[in-house]
Amino acid sequence: MNKEIILTGITPSGTPHLGNYAGAIRPAIENSKRDNVSCFYFLSDYHALIKNQDPELLKQSTREIAATWIALGLDTDKAIFYRQSDIREIPELTWILTCMTAKGLMNRAHAYKAKVAENEEKRSKDPDKGITMGLFCYPVLMAADILMFSANKIPVGKDQIQHIEMARDIAARFNHHYGEILTLPEPLVSDDSAILKGLDGRKMSKSYNNTIPLFGPEKKLRKMIMKIKTDSSEPGEPKETKDNTLFDIYKAFATPDQVEEIRKRYAEGIAWGEMKQILFDCINDHLAEPRKRYNELMKHPGDIEEILVKGAQKARAISGPFLDKIRRAVGLVPIR
Repeated sequence: MNKEIILTGITPSGTPHLGNYAGAIRPAIENSKRDNVSCFYFLSDYHALIKNQDPELLKQSTREIAATWIALGLDTDKAIFYRQSDIREIPELTWILTCMTAKGLMNRAHAYKAKVAENEEKRSKDPDKGITMGLFCYPVLMAADILMFSANKIPVGKDQIQHIEMARDIAARFNHHYGEILTLPEPLVSDDSAILKGLDGRKMSKSYNNTIPLFGPEKKLRKMIMKIKTDSSEPGEPKETKDNTLFDIYKAFATPDQVEEIRKRYAEGIAWGEMKQILFDCINDHLAEPRKRYNELMKHPGDIEEILVKGAQKARAISGPFLDKIRRAVGLVPIR
C-alpha cells in the first residue's frame, strides 16, 4: 500500500501563537505520527519575502517557528522538516511551471484580486499599485512546493482551497504537454481544526494584533489571558459556552472531562476572573515542558540549524532526481 504524502508550508511571519498551535501545528504533528503517511513540513521563507523585507526579522521568525515545531514534539527523523530556500530545485521548477501557467489563472488569485479591489476602493489611478510579481506569481511557487514532492494531500483551510486547485490546473497542463509526471494534489480540509478567537473576540491573528504568544513567559501569558474580552454578566449568572472565547480556548487545551466540568460551571455562573485563572493554569501546564525545550533551542540556534540542514538533505535526495526527470521531459539537459 502506497503511503499518502502530506505537505504543509509554514510561513515565517512572526511569533507563533495559541491559534497557530491549535489550528495547524498540533494536527500536523499528529498526522506525522501515522504509519501510512509521509509528511513534509517546510518553512516557506521564499513566500515570506513577499511581505517581509527585514532580513533580521525573517531569520528570527524562521528560527522561532522551527524551534516551536521541534519543541512541541515533531519527530524530525520520521517527518521531513526543511527550509524552503535550502531546496535549490524549487526556484527552477517554479520557472518551468511559470512558463506553463496562464496569466488569466493568476488574475483570478484571491490575494491579487483583493489587492486590486483595495486600490480601486481608494480610487487609485493604477489598479496594480503596490503589487509585486511576488504577490502576483506566488501561486506558482506554491505549486512548485507541492508538485516537487508529489504530495497528494495538502491540509488547508476552506479559504485556501483555491491554491490547491491552481496547483492542480498547473500540473494538469504540464502533464498534457509532457506526459504524466506531476501528481495532482487534493486539499485536505478538516472541519475539526480549532479556530481560536483572540483578545478582542475576533479570530486570533497577527494582522489583528490580538494574539497570545505560544511560549511567552508565565507572567506575560497570565497577563494576556486576563485581557481577553468578556461580556458584562455577573458571577452567579448562567453563561453561554457557545462562541465564548474563554471556553473555546480552554476546550483546545483541556481533556474532554475537564471541558464537561467547565461547561457545568458556566451553567452555574462561574465568574470571569475565576475562569481566566483556570484557563491560564490549563494552558500553562500544557505548555510547561514544551516551553522549556523551546527556550533551550533558542539558546542554541546551531541545534536548530543542524536539524534543518539534515531535513534539507533528505528533501534534496528526492527533489534532485525528480527535477532531472522534469528537465529531460521539457528538453533541458539534466544537471546531476
